[in-house]
Parts: sequence; structure tokens; C-alpha cells
Amino acid sequence: MNPRERRAARHLPPNPEAGAEPRPRRRKAPITVEQVVDTALEVIAAEGYEALTMRRLAGALDTGPASLYAHVVNKADLDELLIARLCAELSLPEPDPAAWREQIRGVCSQMRDQYLRYPGISRAALAMAPTDLETLRVSEGMLAILLAGGVAPQAAVWAIDALLLYVAGYCLEISIVRQRTAGDDADWVVDTDELRRRLTALPAEGFPHTIRYAAELTAGEGHDRFDFTLALMIDGLTQR
Repeated sequence: MNPRERRAARHLPPNPEAGAEPRPRRRKAPITVEQVVDTALEVIAAEGYEALTMRRLAGALDTGPASLYAHVVNKADLDELLIARLCAELSLPEPDPAAWREQIRGVCSQMRDQYLRYPGISRAALAMAPTDLETLRVSEGMLAILLAGGVAPQAAVWAIDALLLYVAGYCLEISIVRQRTAGDDADWVVDTDELRRRLTALPAEGFPHTIRYAAELTAGEGHDRFDFTLALMIDGLTQR
């Protein structure tokens, strides 16, 4: 099969009756899709998503870029495989109408933690039309949770899109800040105390509210803002 046929086959349910594709004879062990994804994740974990190119990945696999295209169609296809691998590790609960809010927050938090393990990888999830079964498994599970909670179908599907977009954007921002902190852009990253000092030093006549609420503007530790925003989005669904 050519790469596009391979990609299409990955999006179909497994067929236990289908015979295994014969391996071509090679002097070295052939590269598998699983190895490609494993190695890509290793590169991202060590160097960040922006460092992942087909040429960089081929070097890590000790092969040429052309060899990769026997397994992936292009970089977009690789991105989908990466997100699918992370989605495969998410645990989806049995929908509980009495605990649907906690359940949907739990799925989003799992995805957040997965993204943060691999700096910048959430960029791969942006503007992606998912077709991989593992990625669709997650959206199916989230839809089941929201429907069990009494959310209308149209609101539920749009809410899933908004939640996943927020999780990806949140993680991407954190990755960018961490990258700047560790690199040459460290001077552009300010800590909370410095930011509060700058806000309170603004001209009072032009920024009275910013000065007064500088503490609130800079408040929050860990994932406090993430939890707040998720709760805001989820609670809003019941008010529609």
C-alpha cells in the first residue's frame, strides 16, 4: 500500500481476518509507524515541538526522510498520529448524570497533563480535523458525558470543540513561556511580583481599575486559572 492507503487503513476498525502484509526483505530491521511516533515524542520531550521536522525525525531514526514517507503521508499526518497516541492514553469514565461536570473536567485535565509532557505538542491539535479512531474515541466519550448530563446535542458538540481548543491553547501558552524562560527571551518573561509592580506603577488617571485590582489580575497558582475557566465553560452549558 502507498502512504495514503496506509493512512486510510489506520482509520478503519481492525479486521482480524485480514492477512498480515508481507515484509519486504531488507538488510536492516524495517521502521514501523509505532517507532516513528515513539521517536517523534522523544524529540519533542527533549527539544520541543518546534524542533520536530521530518528531517530531524529521520536523523533520530538513523534513516533518510524519504523512508518516513513510506509510513506517514506528511507532517500533518504525523501530527494526527502524535495526538492520537496521547488520546489513546486517556481514561474515559462511564457517563454519570450525577457527576458529569467532574467527569468532563477530569478528561480535560488528563489531556492538559499529556500535552504538558511534550512542550508545544498541543500546536499539532489546533486546526486539525480528527479522523484517527483514538482521537474520535475521546470526542465520543466526552459527548456521551455531556449528553448524560442533559446538555443539548448542538451545545454539547460545540462545547467539546471549545473545551479542546482551550486546553490546547492553555498548554501552548505554558510551553511558550517555559521556552522563553529557558532561552534567550528570558528577559521578556516576568514573575508575578514584577508584573504586579509594573501594574501598580501605571498612571492612576488612565488605569484606576488595573491599579486597584493588580493583586486579582496577577493571582493564581498552578492550574487555578485553568480550573476556573473550565468550570465557567461547563457551568454555562446548564444555563443555556
